[in-house]
Amino acid sequence: MTNIALQLFCDRIVEAGRITAADVAELAREILADGLIGRDEADLLLALDRAVADQHEGFATFLVAAIIDFAVYGERPTGRITPETAAWLSASLAGRKGPTATGARIAMEIVREATVSDEALIAFALKANRWTRQPAEADKGTLPLAA
Repeated sequence: MTNIALQLFCDRIVEAGRITAADVAELAREILADGLIGRDEADLLLALDRAVADQHEGFATFLVAAIIDFAVYGERPTGRITPETAAWLSASLAGRKGPTATGARIAMEIVREATVSDEALIAFALKANRWTRQPAEADKGTLPLAA
């Protein structure tokens, strides 16, 4: 079930074309004070990251922490990234055009934080980081997505 307040927040931010420090504070303190409760909320925030280029640096910090907390500690089994979770994360982080720098960071940090990560997410994280750091040299056509 979609968090209506989060959906309205995302709509407002996309319309404004930027994420301010006040927006990040509102998101962290009011809208998602208890963290993410479902994949749909994570997907909304990852889509927002792709849709809005003008972002306060605090948004990336918040997003990385929120997605890691949800994926590693909110999904079951706790601390383990299963093949099914890896498939969802890879697809959501990649979007249609590949991950943002924040998305690549999220993938790497999840692999570091989790006790066990599916090898498909590990491959995705490594490729995503090459992609965002050296886009001209990366083979973008073969970004691994978990099956």
